[in-house]
Amino acid sequence: MFSEEGGLSEVKTKAQAARRAAREVAVLSSDVKDQALLAMADALQSETARILEANALDLERAREAGITGALLDRLTLTPERVESMAQGLRDIAALDDPVGKVNRMWRRPNGLKIGQVQVPLGVIAIIYEARPNVTVDAAGLCLKAGNTVVLRGGSEAIESNRCIASIIGPAAEGEGIPAGSIALIENTDRKAAQMLMRLSGTVDVIIPRGGAGLIRTVMETATVPVIETGVGNCHIYVEKSADLDMAKAIVINAKTQRPGVCNAVETLLVDESIAPAFIPQMVKELQEHTVEVRGCKGVMDLATGVHPASTEDWHTEYLDYIIAIRLVSGFEEALDHIHQYGSGHSEAIITENYGVGHSFVDKVDAAAVYINASTRFTDGAAFGLGAEIGISTQKLHARGPMGLADLTSTKFIIYGNGHIRP
Repeated sequence: MFSEEGGLSEVKTKAQAARRAAREVAVLSSDVKDQALLAMADALQSETARILEANALDLERAREAGITGALLDRLTLTPERVESMAQGLRDIAALDDPVGKVNRMWRRPNGLKIGQVQVPLGVIAIIYEARPNVTVDAAGLCLKAGNTVVLRGGSEAIESNRCIASIIGPAAEGEGIPAGSIALIENTDRKAAQMLMRLSGTVDVIIPRGGAGLIRTVMETATVPVIETGVGNCHIYVEKSADLDMAKAIVINAKTQRPGVCNAVETLLVDESIAPAFIPQMVKELQEHTVEVRGCKGVMDLATGVHPASTEDWHTEYLDYIIAIRLVSGFEEALDHIHQYGSGHSEAIITENYGVGHSFVDKVDAAAVYINASTRFTDGAAFGLGAEIGISTQKLHARGPMGLADLTSTKFIIYGNGHIRP
């Protein structure tokens, strides 16, 4: 149960400690930060058994609550996933440190020399749901970019998160990272999250990672600046010139390779002129992969076992083995549908027409726009950017996969020699 006094005390105490540590973390050398990241990785590996024991408690509670399928998969840790988290920290350590990078420098006619350099954001709060790997990813990325971090995970993963934080925090401190730099809010009551969202002056930015409901709540509640991430109502449009075998392979990958993530496809748009040749086989293959298909009347007329799609389906990010399919009259109707229902995350066209493909790229407003490729590639590592904190779907500060550089801001440095302004 949430204690108003106790919850307030934990949130404020840990956020203020992160604030005090931020000044020191901002100027740590790359070597110190990298050694801390490597120590955190080693500690995770050595404590794999303890992490899995904690995760088993979360999984047991989740099953009792009726959580299944992709949502349960997001919560699940295995030895391989713990190893992947540890390797992620090592990968972050190997990346270039963005802090102090000079973006540009110039000299004014009056002799002033002006430069712009990258600096940490400060105290970053991450509010997220049932993915314990985010505890590690967020801590590592924020630390490498010279920030402190306040983590507030969901109740579904509290045992896993508490265990992981108790491992990586001391490991980092043992390498010279100030105490309080990596903080986990253990109170999972909603009011604790609301308090964190309102700590203007203590927290510099909040990044929500989760479903549409979480992101909407943070956007509406926070007085701290928010970087909006994650909601992925992603579309694939199979244009009339498409290679149909390529289209089927891409759709299956984008829907089933990992359905519980934000870059999985949720809606398939198909040009009605190729629908008779494409829809029956596409639906059959999706169903063979245990995907529930919801379709418009035209799709239902062409394939069996299709559930009728409602308007709500066009809006929905399923994060599950469900896909909505709609027939469109052509390119412009596909664009209109994406414009109306898309979330600005990732959109793809399958086409053999070069001009149509590039028109799609020009006209679709999203963080990532694809020609003949799966939307599942919208990811920092897959783009060659290294690890990421999330996929930003907004247009200010950062857009798309947010890597280390996106966890920094800039400041101007001016060199003078007794200059005064006339």
